[in-house]
Order: sequence, then structure tokens, then C-alpha cells
Amino acid sequence: MSLDRFGEIAGILFDKDGTLIRYDESWGPVNREAARIAAAGRPHLELPLLKAAGMDPLSGHTLADSLFAAGNAAEIAAGFVAAGSPLAVDDLTELLDALFVRATDYAVPVTDLRVLFSALKGRGLKLGIASSDNELSIRQTMTRFDITEYVDLVAGYDSGFGSKPEPGMVLGFCAATGLPPARIAMIGDNNHDMMMGAGAGALLKIGVLTGTGTRESLEPHADICLSSIAALTTLLPPA
Repeated sequence: MSLDRFGEIAGILFDKDGTLIRYDESWGPVNREAARIAAAGRPHLELPLLKAAGMDPLSGHTLADSLFAAGNAAEIAAGFVAAGSPLAVDDLTELLDALFVRATDYAVPVTDLRVLFSALKGRGLKLGIASSDNELSIRQTMTRFDITEYVDLVAGYDSGFGSKPEPGMVLGFCAATGLPPARIAMIGDNNHDMMMGAGAGALLKIGVLTGTGTRESLEPHADICLSSIAALTTLLPPA
């Protein structure tokens, strides 16, 4: 891919988990707690539930494109119930959504997000965040890392734009910013992000290696893979 295409970018839509924050460090404790909640007082269920959702209970690593990596609270709840959780899907979804809001306390950023977002905004770029997490969790993360003023659109699975890998979040970002998809870069650590960008006709689909996705899993679907979003400032042209 020609790096000249970075000069055509007018807006960047970021995934959150694994893209803005490091996945395993941030979500390992949260995923274990999610399995504990889903087990509902049956400790023997916790390890099978973790594995069913894609997390290795020994290493703490979560598999690319697994339920934990790419699913929203409702999808994870349904997967837990299918794997043996005795709770109702709706009740478990509510419990998981509340947990994921609290998960902001565990978030480990991949870089100084305020410095990065300020620099990108200074280049005249529109910025958005699109996550399979709920909108409140995204906003809590923005507040914690002091980037709210730089974000033009927040899209969670419950924000009315649909869920990944459907194109709705990208199209919502375009509607909010007035930019066509052909001027948008979609950045994420999972193939749901790449598929969402492709479905909307985004200019670039950029994979990052700070989450659950690997170079091998992302390269077939991404236009380029970066070690992290910190590399953006060296690839984009000056303001």
C-alpha cells in the first residue's frame, strides 16, 4: 500500500479496546470477573465460561475475533448462557454492561492519548471512537484520559448505529462529520473493525497489534498493520 494514501485521510474512527487501550492488561481482570458473574455462584463453571468466550485462563491471553475480543455485552451474555451460565441472557447482559463501565478503572492506554488526539486534531482531522462496548464505557474512558474535547462521534453497540461488523458506525461518523467514507480511516485490532470499514467503503482499514489481533489474522483484511496507533503521527503528513 502506498503511504501517499495517508495524505487523503480527513477523519479517523478508532476502535477502543485493543486500539486505544492495551487489551490483555486492561481486560484480563474484567473478563475473569465477567465469567465469575456468569457462573452465578457455581465456581466450576468459571474456567469453561472463560474458554468459551475466548480467554486462556492460564496465560490470560484472549484470542483474536473471539467473543471477548469482538462481541458486545449481549453477544457475550448469549455465549455464556450457551456455554452453561444459568442466568437469563437479558439479566446477564445488564450485569455485564455495568461491569464494563467499571472496567475503565483497569484501562491501560497504548500511548499518551491526550497528546496523540491533540496532535491529530491539530492536523485538522475529525476523530471518532466506535466500540462493541457500551457508550457509557466509551465516555468514561474518554473522561479518564482527558480526550473528550477531541472526539466528534462516540458509537457504542447501544448508540443506535448497529453493531460491528455492520457498517453503521462508520456511516454514522461520516454523517456526523460531513466526510465521505473515502476520506475515512478505520483503525482496530480485530477483523470486525476491518469488515466494518470495508462494508462502509472506508479509504483505509488499519490494523494495530496492541489488542487480540495478530499480524497473521489482520493482514488479509487490513490495508496496513501498525505496531500501535502511536505510529500515526509519523505516517500522516504535517498539518
